[in-house]
Amino acid sequence: MAITNVQKIQEFDKILNETSSKGNLLVVHFWTSWAPQCKQITEILQLISKDQALSSVVILEVEAENIPALSLKYNINAVPTCLLIKNNKEVARINGANVPEINKKIKENCQIGFVLPSPSFSEQSEKDLNTRLNALIRQADCVLFMKGTANEPRCGFSKSIIEILNQHNTDFSTFDILSDEEVRQGLKTFSNWPTYPQLYIKGELIGGLDIVKEMEESGDLSSMLPKKENKDEKLKKLINKAAIMVFMKGNRETPRCGFSKTLTEILNETGVSYSTFDILEDEQVRQNLKVYSNWPTYPQVYVNGELVGGLDIIKELKSSGELLDTLSVKDC
Repeated sequence: MAITNVQKIQEFDKILNETSSKGNLLVVHFWTSWAPQCKQITEILQLISKDQALSSVVILEVEAENIPALSLKYNINAVPTCLLIKNNKEVARINGANVPEINKKIKENCQIGFVLPSPSFSEQSEKDLNTRLNALIRQADCVLFMKGTANEPRCGFSKSIIEILNQHNTDFSTFDILSDEEVRQGLKTFSNWPTYPQLYIKGELIGGLDIVKEMEESGDLSSMLPKKENKDEKLKKLINKAAIMVFMKGNRETPRCGFSKTLTEILNETGVSYSTFDILEDEQVRQNLKVYSNWPTYPQVYVNGELVGGLDIIKELKSSGELLDTLSVKDC
């Protein structure tokens, strides 16, 4: 069976109805060309499409931003996302490049015991991942890779290490490894440490909960940990890091949501120089900046330390011809 790349919502609805009437499983991959993780899902779906035991499975690919009504209907907030639909009902949803979960859910809903071949990753893919991991571990002086967030840890070990860091008034960032399977698996190899949480200080692995506890008991931990400054002061420093600062999902080279992608395209057209901050890599900044700026969504654009607004405001300024004037920076 071939993978169908759906172009119109009417085409999708027709295939959905035909599949449901036969009681077959429909797998829908929502993707975009700018998200490299989507390629991994496409590779897996291509392998599935060649498996004779799965000839009844219907596979569709939908470029999420090309059919916004369909993305809205199924509440697609990020890519890649895979939906499994049977009898016109969603039976599973897999967010991110989570190949094992796709394997598991298709097996469950087809009730057959197949194993998906592992996708082949090129040397370039591995290089790109290592580059990303290097950036993640150096996003702040102290970075904790954990399950959940600092406000909502999702395992006992993560909760315990958060409590220790807070007791020492530590200024730290977190990364939720449950939100990104590629990072979750890749960091184990990168750091040669098989479990989570993992604590990094100034780009160097300290270890997990047991190591942190030992260092606390010996008195060695406190002096290594960076201390919190006033959160507003921290935000002010970030906002004024460049004359034009964009707080977004991803960065200007690899935006990780459609709004951020559109915004960077508009800014790139102007030729102005700007810097970006990836709010997906610092949960504290992501939440605190909403309150500080009194602006609940991202991306956010600051010029000369002042909030301009989000994508809608930038679009309005472009349409009115005021964008370049708004983006003009003060001389030092």
